[in-house]
Amino acid sequence: MQRAKEVIQQVKRIEISTKQQVEGLITGNYHSVFKGQGIDFSEIREYRAGDDVRAIDWKVTARFNRPFIKEFVEERDLRVYFAIDMSASGSFGSNITKKQKAIDIAASLMFAAMENNDNVGLFIFTEGIEKYIPARKGRKHVLKLLSTLISYEPVAKRTDIMNSMEAIAMLLKRRSIVFVISDFCSDDFSKSLKVMKNRHDIVALRVTDKREHELPDVGFIELEDEETGEQLLVDTSNEDFRMRYAELVMEHNESLQKLFRKMKIDKVDLVTDEPYEIALKKFFRTRKVRR
Repeated sequence: MQRAKEVIQQVKRIEISTKQQVEGLITGNYHSVFKGQGIDFSEIREYRAGDDVRAIDWKVTARFNRPFIKEFVEERDLRVYFAIDMSASGSFGSNITKKQKAIDIAASLMFAAMENNDNVGLFIFTEGIEKYIPARKGRKHVLKLLSTLISYEPVAKRTDIMNSMEAIAMLLKRRSIVFVISDFCSDDFSKSLKVMKNRHDIVALRVTDKREHELPDVGFIELEDEETGEQLLVDTSNEDFRMRYAELVMEHNESLQKLFRKMKIDKVDLVTDEPYEIALKKFFRTRKVRR
């Protein structure tokens, strides 16, 4: 009972704290960046100055001897899914954990989708899909998704993005927008992501912590892999070691960047102790210009 109350309080806190970010994302053209599934015929009306002449219905125009146009409306009915990595590496973070950051980011985008009357769904994955909630509309449904994210205790510790994406591809029969939120520390997943890309609109949101990019000079420390439990004692005062670590991180980052660029998948890099809304707004602006 106490746990349920805590979850409800956290959901309320997130809803309140993300309100401004949601407004900013909508202002930042969330609606125009993620288009509907097509267009439906609405009506035929008289031509007005500024209308696209390509929309003129010449048969009706000839019949009434004045210009008429065909008007269409966007068939919105989007399905927006959030595939969130809940493996053990998400518990790492200097000030805020990667898991908490991922939940905050997902919440903002879920509420933005809700404001646009889109269907919102959820996948929680580790070595595979551990939780699947089909997309639906409405505030009550979004609050249910957030409650699930906050209270969920994953079964596995490791990340297997390839296996997880293959499972998602099997479950999603209709084209959807899929936000994959992860640190993307996993074995090669390019094949399964390519399959997903061919069927869906994929956006990769990579969440990392500043301590993962470079090691501070603090002497001997014990590093532990959250997913495997492997421990290693290292001397961070060794400059060569710190430089080599930074080089390996840079190589990994570059290989990820090349992979997503090759597959033409948008990737947004987000750091735990930095405002995520700035990076997301920049992504929306860039994508709108590109389209």
